Amino acid sequence: MSFPDFMQTFPSLDLPFPADVVQSNAVLSEAGLVVFFTFLKDMDLPPHAHKAQWGSVIEGRIEMTIGDETHVFRPGDSYFIPEGMLHSARITAGTRVIDVFEETDRYPLKR
Repeated sequence: MSFPDFMQTFPSLDLPFPADVVQSNAVLSEAGLVVFFTFLKDMDLPPHAHKAQWGSVIEGRIEMTIGDETHVFRPGDSYFIPEGMLHSARITAGTRVIDVFEETDRYPLKR
């Protein structure tokens, strides 16, 4: 099941990942960035860090390493990544997540 049609009209992001691997729609405010991600293919997200992030898995599976701990997140699970915490992920094709970033400029909106 995909996100509802009205949510798919939200702006997409200029991501550093191929469009045939991940799709995005986002809501930007002065306080943060809310992103609705759909992963079309398996994806490995390399280790990186940034400001705080919270996310929830809607569909699919993410194996995520946050700091020294690795967890598997499935539908209904949520995660929190504190500011500056090194993290990486292996994301399965078909996964949909909602991620909320503290950074308003984490990824720019496509214009």
